[in-house]
Amino acid sequence: MKASVFYGKEIGLKIEDVPKPKIKPNEILVKVAACGVCHTDLHYIDHGVPTFKKPPLILGHEASGWVAEIGSEVKDFKSGDKVLLPAVVTCGYCEYCRTGRENICKNMVMFGNTIDGAYAEFVAAPAKDAFHFPDEIPLEEGSIIADAISTPYHAVKNRGNVRPGDWVVVFGCGGVGVNAIQLAAASGASVIAVDVMDAKLELARSMGAVKTVNAQTDPDVGKAVRKITGGGADTAFEIIGNPMTIQAAFNCLRAGGRLVVVGYSEKDVTLSASRIMFREMEVIGSLGCRPCDYPRLIEMARTGKIKVKELVTSKFKLEDINKAFDLLRNKDPKTIRSIVIP
Repeated sequence: MKASVFYGKEIGLKIEDVPKPKIKPNEILVKVAACGVCHTDLHYIDHGVPTFKKPPLILGHEASGWVAEIGSEVKDFKSGDKVLLPAVVTCGYCEYCRTGRENICKNMVMFGNTIDGAYAEFVAAPAKDAFHFPDEIPLEEGSIIADAISTPYHAVKNRGNVRPGDWVVVFGCGGVGVNAIQLAAASGASVIAVDVMDAKLELARSMGAVKTVNAQTDPDVGKAVRKITGGGADTAFEIIGNPMTIQAAFNCLRAGGRLVVVGYSEKDVTLSASRIMFREMEVIGSLGCRPCDYPRLIEMARTGKIKVKELVTSKFKLEDINKAFDLLRNKDPKTIRSIVIP
């Protein structure tokens, strides 16, 4: 089969012929319909963030497709079924899985990181982790539900605990940020979007933001948000992964407010300990999505409660995958999410 193989930061990606995966009795072989292009992959390719499996490795963790083969123990799928694969596979038996926190599973396995991913014609996956995919959602565009939509769903619903009538501020209106906006809006919150590009802020309004702040032209974002909300937001989501914007998001909150850190950064962040204590502030991390939440998220997409198809702005053939990452590098304001179609 054809695959895009990652050889490390110095070499990057190469399109090669590799053996088709051999499935175990409890696995399915999925013919990949599409796989989303994510900043996480760019961190591996450009910034040297290490993968658990050392290169060579097939990247890609936002996959949808059709069941091509089933293992001898698989009962819930048949050849030809449409499926969505979550970005992360969980063990199901560690203390975190057994207490409903599968997204921080001790033994988690990530496609395109711990095992070969879906920038390929086929990918093998445990049947227990795959989800049936409804006909109402376009299969190719629906691949981004695996991460770009599921990650902010977990952040908004489970970590941010967003309620109807809340004021929410979202820092970063990229592929994950716009979904945090539309999910918070779908939860009944009034959302303020923060970015440095007017085109991104216009997109944010189309996804449900009631107010926007351009941090480049209005550098005191906290003051602007406090004026809009009459004292500060209930919850702030930082999707960028930058210490400065994490601090700025924290400064947008009212007393008793909640900061949810979704963006990745290897750098330390300085926040006021006295304010956290005296005003009972909360600082919370958010990683991925629990498997048990995918059915609800898929149903929201199926019934049109959230947009999916509109979020995919570019499609690339597998052999053009480097063009997809160039688009991500160049931070084109018109780009929300790209997908690769093997």
